[in-house]
Amino acid sequence: MSALRRSTPLAVTGKYLALAFYVGFALFPLYWLAKIAITPDKLIYTEGTALFPSKVTFENFETVLVATDFLAYFKNSLIVSLGTAAITTCFAAAAGYAFSRFDFRGKRLVIALMLITQMFPLLMIIAPIYKIVAAIGLLNSLTSLIIVYTAFNIPFATFLMQSFFDGIPKDLEEAGMIDGCTRFEALRKIIMPLTLPGLGATLGFVFTAAWSELLFALMLINSNDTMTFPVGLLTFVSKFSVDWGQMMAAGVLALVPSCLFFIFIQRYLVQGLTSGAVKG
Repeated sequence: MSALRRSTPLAVTGKYLALAFYVGFALFPLYWLAKIAITPDKLIYTEGTALFPSKVTFENFETVLVATDFLAYFKNSLIVSLGTAAITTCFAAAAGYAFSRFDFRGKRLVIALMLITQMFPLLMIIAPIYKIVAAIGLLNSLTSLIIVYTAFNIPFATFLMQSFFDGIPKDLEEAGMIDGCTRFEALRKIIMPLTLPGLGATLGFVFTAAWSELLFALMLINSNDTMTFPVGLLTFVSKFSVDWGQMMAAGVLALVPSCLFFIFIQRYLVQGLTSGAVKG
């Protein structure tokens, strides 16, 4: 026992060092992104491997904001991501509650079909989806992206919400209904407040997935007016060169809404990830 106690400080130090290494490894690409964004174009190749640029400039940010359509791409991505997150979370919460609380004919079949939809690679289904979207006249529209993103995120979001509902005792609802609440009132007044962490986790997952999605946005959007920012970043790549400084500056700016969104929901997100991982 004493030997274990003597080794505790060393073990704790090792854990902190491992954690620091992991955090540094995870954040280094973001640092490099910001470093290239503030490096003058003429120094990007001459000082490409230097950890710190010898000269700092913010011209790339100014050019991106003033001389490009980045703000339009930014707005389009925000509309698509927020719309997808809100719609998906609503449907996922309803479906997750149904799977958690009710036994109905075909329940296992529906769950199996939802799981199967997650097994197909996107490259296999992009052509049929493109034909469907073109047939209903939604090409080059943000609506098509919201519909597609919602369809692809609902299965996982549903299972995520189901895990949160499974962790809430049914006795709470039954007690509310005994006191005169209808099932919907019990859901709204008792269960939903308890699932705010789950809703936050689901919102965060779906928002991130929609914000960074490229393949469908690239295939379904050809108009410059409706491009999202992942597709808009490709405009910095020309036939013979890549404007690394402006591309990295746009990437840094694109991180802002995600960071603000997660700061807003972080309290619910942390609770949701921990409570959803352990049932009961």
